[in-house]
Amino acid sequence: MLTNDRVGPLHRSRTLAPPGWSRWLVPPAALSVHLSIGQAYAWSVFKPPLESSMDLSGTASALPFQLGIVMLGLSAAFGGTLVERNGPRWAMFVSLVCFSSGFLVASLGAATSQYWLVVLGYGFIGGIGLGIGYISPVSTLMKWFPDRPGMATGIAIMGFGGGALIASPWSSKLLEHFGTDNGGIAATFLVHGVTYAVFMTLGVLLVRVPPEGWRPAGWEPPQEQGHMISTADVSARNAIRTPQFWFLWVVLCMNVTAGIGILEKAAPMIGDYFKDTDTPVSVTAAAGFVALLSAANMAGRLLWSSTSDLIGRKNMYRVYLGVGALMYLAISQLGDSSKPLFVVCALVILSFYGGGFATVPAYLKDLFGTYQVGAIHGRLLTAWSVAGVLGPYIVNKVADHQEEAGKTGPGLYSLSLTIMIALLVVGFIANELIRPVHPRFHEPAPAAAEPEAAPAEKGGDR
Repeated sequence: MLTNDRVGPLHRSRTLAPPGWSRWLVPPAALSVHLSIGQAYAWSVFKPPLESSMDLSGTASALPFQLGIVMLGLSAAFGGTLVERNGPRWAMFVSLVCFSSGFLVASLGAATSQYWLVVLGYGFIGGIGLGIGYISPVSTLMKWFPDRPGMATGIAIMGFGGGALIASPWSSKLLEHFGTDNGGIAATFLVHGVTYAVFMTLGVLLVRVPPEGWRPAGWEPPQEQGHMISTADVSARNAIRTPQFWFLWVVLCMNVTAGIGILEKAAPMIGDYFKDTDTPVSVTAAAGFVALLSAANMAGRLLWSSTSDLIGRKNMYRVYLGVGALMYLAISQLGDSSKPLFVVCALVILSFYGGGFATVPAYLKDLFGTYQVGAIHGRLLTAWSVAGVLGPYIVNKVADHQEEAGKTGPGLYSLSLTIMIALLVVGFIANELIRPVHPRFHEPAPAAAEPEAAPAEKGGDR
């Protein structure tokens, strides 16, 4: 066995917390990574200058972002086991290198007018950094916070939703300073790459893993677990063989598809809904609406994931999917009659969108244990890759078709909203089908351990 003197600084053994280490230092470490990679949601700031300086179409200028989201899901799926094996410091460092170097390659592409380098850098290389960084703190946080796993992952994943609130105005200011030509875009990408490298380094240096068997002072595992909470562990390899994994994959995919459909089309949608009314929405007001949605996305990640610690993960997803369907129904039937109703319903939907991301790691922990929950989470995020394409495609394709048919205003979106309601109902049904994982998928208990008691049937669906 290698001693600490013979392993590198990124090795898991180097990240073991010393006695007295405060677990509250771990969420800031996770946030330093998630706030950085959350810049991906601010890509739209770069679209207009890239289109004008490189003569690109709107579809072409969206390619780096789309590829980045696809690579997020793929790298999280294929790299999840490595993250579990090598630990959070290694994963955060890999994320730092890929995400920051992606900006540097994109900067070279902008400076030389080679758009394929922008796509390669930001989309492919940076997208790998997105996926590894996104899952890097998940299992560590849940081991530090066994008493509040939903809140812990919510704090970190909130950062991904809120990263754009920092990156969007910052990127705009840099472009205003350096210019929106190729040179200005290259300089802005360069500053981003260097700055994010420094900020993410804080997380790499700060993160720690708890000693084996560690528990918070004064906390003991509840003697009576909820019906949906397992005391056993399931490997990532076995998890994908269970129906529970695939039901939850459908749940996440449907919830994300519904949310991202509004997020991607928010500004033109609210403009179209009230275009022919007495209170049309200005461009400035539409931009403000988008900012509100981003805030709801971020706030929902902490609020609803923390709530799931109280009411249970299955019940929380009943709210996301059931109430979300009712919000879409209200928009489709009454949205154009009341601007406040439209805004409130959209904010609730986006808060559920963010909350779904933040709650799913704790749901996985309940079902599969903490053994390889980061790797299982990575595989589940392929649902995000699918939804990232499916949601915008449905809303945009239907709107284009309806416009060709001569429809305007809310008529552009009535069919796509109905489709979203149907998808949420599918997700709701999938959530209802989730049951505790069969013992045949469990990892063998340690030899010295006493036989495990049969799961308690009390506690509802928590």
